Amino acid sequence: MPVPLAEIPMGATEVLPTGLSELDRVLSGGLVPGSVTVLGGEPGVGKSTLLLQVLAARAAAGARVLLASAEESAHQVRRRAGRLGELAPGLLVLPGTSIAAIEAAVDAVRPELVVVDSIQSVVAGEPTPGRSPGAGSVARVRECAEVLAAMAKRADVATVLVGHVTKDGSLAGPRALEHLVDTVLSFEGDRHHALRLLRAVKHRFGPTGEIGLFQMEEAGLAPVDDPARLLLGDRRPGAPGGTVVAVLEGRRTLVAELQALVVHATTQQPRRASVGLDPGRLAMTLAVLQRHTDLPVRHVDVFASVVGGIRATEPAADLAVAIAVASAVSGVPVPSDLVAVGEVGLTGEVRQVPDLRRRLDESARCGFSRAVVPRSAPPGPDGMQLVRVDSVGQALAHLDLISLGRPPASGQARPGTLLA
Repeated sequence: MPVPLAEIPMGATEVLPTGLSELDRVLSGGLVPGSVTVLGGEPGVGKSTLLLQVLAARAAAGARVLLASAEESAHQVRRRAGRLGELAPGLLVLPGTSIAAIEAAVDAVRPELVVVDSIQSVVAGEPTPGRSPGAGSVARVRECAEVLAAMAKRADVATVLVGHVTKDGSLAGPRALEHLVDTVLSFEGDRHHALRLLRAVKHRFGPTGEIGLFQMEEAGLAPVDDPARLLLGDRRPGAPGGTVVAVLEGRRTLVAELQALVVHATTQQPRRASVGLDPGRLAMTLAVLQRHTDLPVRHVDVFASVVGGIRATEPAADLAVAIAVASAVSGVPVPSDLVAVGEVGLTGEVRQVPDLRRRLDESARCGFSRAVVPRSAPPGPDGMQLVRVDSVGQALAHLDLISLGRPPASGQARPGTLLA
């Protein structure tokens, strides 16, 4: 019989802390018994390492956990786990691709946590000799996920499935896989940088706004409590072409350096290359600079990058991009204590962005005392001077990056000219 929703008791959901503070932040405390979680990411980003550390931490706390390794042998897993230090006897490994074997092992040892690495490699039933088991196909991935989800509910065991992603970053296999599970986590990062970002795409037991930050080290993945030290640690204050921007990643504010390099074009079609930025917004910002500030960017190659391996694709980075490009063109450095946040419109105006006060608070915590912001910006934190501007031209003129009728400051390169 239907019952009134208000009469159903809330109840407290028990969670299993993972032993990694940043992962617990994303999961709202930890893994829920009986839940199914998919962890997706590109090959080599560190998915298996992250989950092996979780298993080791739970085993060290006295729990019995199981790793169903369908892609690596037991010896390969042991070699990879060697850098994690001493492993507790409660960490069990089951090599093989059979779902039936995984179910039997769960019924036999009753672990509190099961990791299946990966969902694309396991098959339902025993493979027939001489025939392809079809692992990784759409039908098999869905079938295996349904079996594992039923197993998790029946045995009340937290289950994590490792999933591969396609070239466009989406989870490989059917979209229905995301609907079969309780939580979908995305593990992102540039393999050439140490920083890794973990975000919840779906989470039935909490919000999806939190992100976790990890740093890849020789001994595995280490949580990053203060990302500013990693993102700004090697910054060169006083170098032209660099500025600082505060971007939002979920509910977290990251303060990072944005750099631009401008050189004479060697072809008829100038290059516009970007790393960590939206190429469309970069092209738009350059067009605004050309049209509304007379900055000579039409016939030059422009390279822009966000340092540290993070992405700043939101409109709030527009103003920082414009300032970095203007600094690179003029040779005039941006003050080292300044951060820039604002969206640049097609008519050259600087517009308000979401959660600006939170961005300013984090910038002040990182030691920045000045901020270039839209005219309509809210009051800043104590000790921070706000430079309120109506247009991108005003912002560049205030920093002596263009003249707007004023002569350049003594000893500076002539604003608006590209240095040889």
